[in-house]
Amino acid sequence: MLLINKPSGPTSHDIVDEVRRITGERRVGHAGTLDPFAEGLLIVLVGREETRRQAEFLNMDKVYETTFILGAERDTDDLTGKPASPPRDSRVQSSAVPKITEIKKTLKKYLGEQEQLPPIYSAKKLKGKKAYELARKGEVPELKPKKVKIYELEILDYKYPELKIRTRVSSGTYIRALARDIGRELGTGAYVSELKRTQIGSYKLENAKTLEELKK
Repeated sequence: MLLINKPSGPTSHDIVDEVRRITGERRVGHAGTLDPFAEGLLIVLVGREETRRQAEFLNMDKVYETTFILGAERDTDDLTGKPASPPRDSRVQSSAVPKITEIKKTLKKYLGEQEQLPPIYSAKKLKGKKAYELARKGEVPELKPKKVKIYELEILDYKYPELKIRTRVSSGTYIRALARDIGRELGTGAYVSELKRTQIGSYKLENAKTLEELKK
C-alpha cells in the first residue's frame, strides 16, 4: 500500500498507471477517487493482496480542506464547469454578502446524517451510463439522494467570496454537493475552487509521497 500525494491535474487513474510503471506491478488500484482538479491523499494498492482490501479503505471517513466560492454556481459544482445562468435553484437570488454568523448558523444545519443528492456531473450510473456522460449530452440525470454523514465543518478563513472550510465526512460524501447545498441555503450559490484530501481513516497526507519521491 502506498500513500500518494496527488497533485491537481491528473486523474486518479493516471496516478495508478504511473505507479504501475514505477513498481512494475500489474495489479494496482486506488481506494477513493479524487477529481482531476483536486489534490491530496490517494491510497494506492499494489499487488493482489492489497487490491483485495479496496472496500476496507473505501468505507473509511475522509477529511478535506476546501475553498468555496460564494455568489455563483457552476454546472459541475466546481471551478471546471460553466457558469449556471440563470441559477438552477430558486433560493439563489441574493447578492448580499453573508455575514460570518449567518455562515456558521448554516453550517450547523449540515452536521450529522442527511440525504445528499450527488452532482449531475458524477460517476454515478443510470441505466448503464455514468451521470456525467448524460449531463454532457444536455440531459438531466435523475439521481437519487444518498445517506451521508458530516461530522465536522470548521471555518478556516472567510473573505468574500472565498470561504475556506475543513470538513470530516463519511465515505461517499460529495464536497461539490456540499458546496452547492450550502450556497443555496445562504441564497448566494457556491462552487468548489480548491479541494485537498488530508486524511482517510487514520492515514494522513503528511505521510504521503509524491510520484517524484517514489521514483527515487
